[in-house]
Amino acid sequence: MARMTEDEMLAALGVDTSPEPVREYSKREERLLAGFEDIQRFVDEHGHAPRHGEDHDIFERLYAVRLDRLRQLPEALALLEPMDKQGLLTTSPNAPGPDAMDEDALLAALGADGAKDDDDITVLRHVQSHAQRQAAEEVADRQACKDFERFEPLFDQARAEMENGARKTLRFGRDTSIEEGNFFILAGQMVYVAEVGETLRAPNGEKDARLRVIFANGTESDLLRRSLQRALYKDDTGRRVTHPDTDTGPLFSDRMDGSDTESGTIYVLRSQSGEPFVAEHRELVHKIGVTGGKVETRIANAKHDPTYLLADVDIVATYKLSGIARTKLENVLHRIFAPAQLELSITDRFGNPVKPREWFLVPLPAIDEAVKRIRDGSIADYVYDPAEARLRPNAH
Repeated sequence: MARMTEDEMLAALGVDTSPEPVREYSKREERLLAGFEDIQRFVDEHGHAPRHGEDHDIFERLYAVRLDRLRQLPEALALLEPMDKQGLLTTSPNAPGPDAMDEDALLAALGADGAKDDDDITVLRHVQSHAQRQAAEEVADRQACKDFERFEPLFDQARAEMENGARKTLRFGRDTSIEEGNFFILAGQMVYVAEVGETLRAPNGEKDARLRVIFANGTESDLLRRSLQRALYKDDTGRRVTHPDTDTGPLFSDRMDGSDTESGTIYVLRSQSGEPFVAEHRELVHKIGVTGGKVETRIANAKHDPTYLLADVDIVATYKLSGIARTKLENVLHRIFAPAQLELSITDRFGNPVKPREWFLVPLPAIDEAVKRIRDGSIADYVYDPAEARLRPNAH
């Protein structure tokens, strides 16, 4: 008796072995799927749903706006609920605060076109389709980055510098160079060029090189330079992230950026948190920032905000300056005290880990001196020495 194949055995048992038809999605459905997958990747990486608020990363705020939109679309709910393993569509959203920006404003801050689709304003815009996303990700195989802890702080710093204006995003194409240390945005994800290998000769005779490219989700790839250039060029949302040393205009200027006013306040805060390290070093742990409004208004809800360590804060110093570019000023201060930036991690009221930024282990006199040297223009000649807890002349 002839031996039955596995399919014949299953058929004899009444199991239908014919392949399931592959569903084809409309362009609208493709973008809804791709936009939701972006949000899911964010949740997998950070352990919490994206949140509104100017103190959060600009990509997180963009995802928060998009998630709100998806929750309001009946067709999106019907399409996405089967893949909603994290319960994002059924969770009550956090209400955006009065400073919340809409998607177009956030995209404009990233250098992306904020024009609305002509056919329907409810369509998620500036999101690659599911098929496009797969094509971009198949440029080369990715694998887990075993030493990602080396690169994660670089991504965190780059995001913070994008948020405060020190870095900008430019459409990829005019400048197609790719060098070690460059950041880009590909398929909605930040990538970092960690290494550039020896020059190779491509089949067409042009020069190329093998790269070590680190992705913000903790993976890496050994892309060829020209492969990365093509992927960035073909990606409608592909962006170059500028270096913070790129000339973006003067710090103090008679001509203000759109987000600046004729005055600003540098503020220094001290936390009342009972967290052991903060309590032990309370006289040294300071949050340094710049605002165009009232500091009291900014900190009114501190004890409910992870940015302020979920505790009330004391204002220990303020410095009023006029004729400044506030985002550039804040970036200068944070770069000066970067060697003393605290790596704090706290748990918010939902049990999610949060890493607040802008907290430094710096004595107040050092901050006083830094502000004075910013005012007289001599700050470029000094660096902060955390071992001595003071500014010292730059050796270079």
